[in-house]
Amino acid sequence: MKLIVGMGNPGRRYAHTRHNVGFDVVDLIAKRHHVRVLRRSCRALVGQALIAGEEVVLAKPQTFMNLSGDSVSELARRMNIAPQDIIVIYDDADLPIGKIRIRPMGSSGGHKGMKSIIDRLHTQEFPRIRIGIGAMKGNSVDYVLSRFSRAELALVKPAIEKAADAVETILAEGMEPAINEYNRAQVDD
Repeated sequence: MKLIVGMGNPGRRYAHTRHNVGFDVVDLIAKRHHVRVLRRSCRALVGQALIAGEEVVLAKPQTFMNLSGDSVSELARRMNIAPQDIIVIYDDADLPIGKIRIRPMGSSGGHKGMKSIIDRLHTQEFPRIRIGIGAMKGNSVDYVLSRFSRAELALVKPAIEKAADAVETILAEGMEPAINEYNRAQVDD
């Protein structure tokens, strides 16, 4: 079983903000596979699907971003899912807006939600997909909780689709083919 975690903050106030692109990717995957991510478990909204022959749990932690590790570690423990079978999708202000990067492991890069997951799983060795939200302007909290402009949405929507495609590629073909396809495509853009 695989656990696909989209990071974000719960509630309408935060819907479709920069910090919630992980939720948007999980919602798109759920829509593609006719899954509802509404059941509450381990302080997350979850839904289950069969994608590329893999049993998958789609999750949107409801603990707020900086405590995401609490929910993710509970889900992993309850469902007996190893860290390397968890894919985390989240925003990254160090990437240009609309770009994605796939990594098999790594540090938090200063992202407090990722730090929480790393701390609670006691490892950095789990795959992640980062979605560029553009360099921060002004107050960092205000920036990540802001919505995208119309021009930015034209770049972010295709990135959300690519991130969903990348998850499906990881499930169907593995991490290396996904890295080769999506990270290389980002360089060529």
